[in-house]
Amino acid sequence: MTDARASLLPGPLLEAAGRVVEAHRAAGTMVAVAESCTGGLVAAALTEIPGSSDVLDAGFVTYSNEAKVAMLGVSEEVIETFGAVSVATAWGMAQGALARSRADVAVAITGIAGPAGGSERKPVGTVVFARARRGADPKDIFADTRPFGDLGRGGVRLQAALCALELLMPPSPDAPSP
Repeated sequence: MTDARASLLPGPLLEAAGRVVEAHRAAGTMVAVAESCTGGLVAAALTEIPGSSDVLDAGFVTYSNEAKVAMLGVSEEVIETFGAVSVATAWGMAQGALARSRADVAVAITGIAGPAGGSERKPVGTVVFARARRGADPKDIFADTRPFGDLGRGGVRLQAALCALELLMPPSPDAPSP
């Protein structure tokens, strides 16, 4: 594990990243992340952990809609129809990260960190996550919307990164996979 005093990142984020790296190293699997509102925070946390190169294959920061389309292959129609902060867009991001990497699992994060950009339907603090696993049925979608609330830009991004790291954990052998 890394010394939290030597990092700019908060301890809980480093601890979560350490668990992800250890679990995937033990499983012999790799991960990828597709980040929008977190702006690379998940990848940054993972790379703070010594040995993360055994586990992290790729990190995509696709902040603009154009980058989501160009780098991850998210359909323009999906973004136009459902918006950048939607299950459909997050799912497209996760699938794109998986297809464009050697990862066994990819997690995508898209949301509204604030202070502006929210609406009545999608207020500040709304974050959508999706997870895709290599070899899984593409119709077997795991996606979740979390209304973190207006925790301030940094607070929303931190909570989103923590949630994404939890989603990157490999399933335990006895647990049903969500």
